[in-house]
Amino acid sequence: MTQALTKTITFDEFIESYPDQGRYELRNGVIVEMPQPTGIHELIRAYLIAELNFELRRLILPYFIPPQALVKAVDAESGYLPDVLIVDRSNLANESLWEKSSTVSQAESIPLIVEVVSTNWRDDYYMKAGEYEGIGIPEYWIVDYAALGGRKFIGNPKQPTISIYQLVDGEYQVSQFQDSDRLISPTFPELNLTAKQVFQTQ
Repeated sequence: MTQALTKTITFDEFIESYPDQGRYELRNGVIVEMPQPTGIHELIRAYLIAELNFELRRLILPYFIPPQALVKAVDAESGYLPDVLIVDRSNLANESLWEKSSTVSQAESIPLIVEVVSTNWRDDYYMKAGEYEGIGIPEYWIVDYAALGGRKFIGNPKQPTISIYQLVDGEYQVSQFQDSDRLISPTFPELNLTAKQVFQTQ
């Protein structure tokens, strides 16, 4: 479970007072302490970072994956710490918060975000999908390795699912992948990776 500290602050105050220990997000001005990830969560996250980094090098793209960078919602006092954030370094000169706080807020800087689902699955499916869509992030993955998401999101019976949201005319359209389905990524169209390969890393 996430734990919220109820005092409301601005994003600038959040950055100035960010603790040295722990993982935190700001949601509508409220600091939320993120739970310590499970071992399986971290294995899947590390596997995806390795696979996506390989594609970045192979395609010689100006992208990189920072380990702790924040994504700021443009019109709200909110900032998120994605499991995997791909950043386009060619747009960082336009990001006013990058140098000071390794924070990005423009869709042009963020080709892809991945969230690996934990017990707070509603955050990924409801809140973050809406926030990332609002920012205009072109592609968003939800990696639900334990089939925790609601049936309205991953079907019935529930099974491990990777949902890939693609921005189309300002709204997310979702494609879902299970078992031996090959992931179809708009950002990485030549990616040769199946849902089963991702889930087997656990």
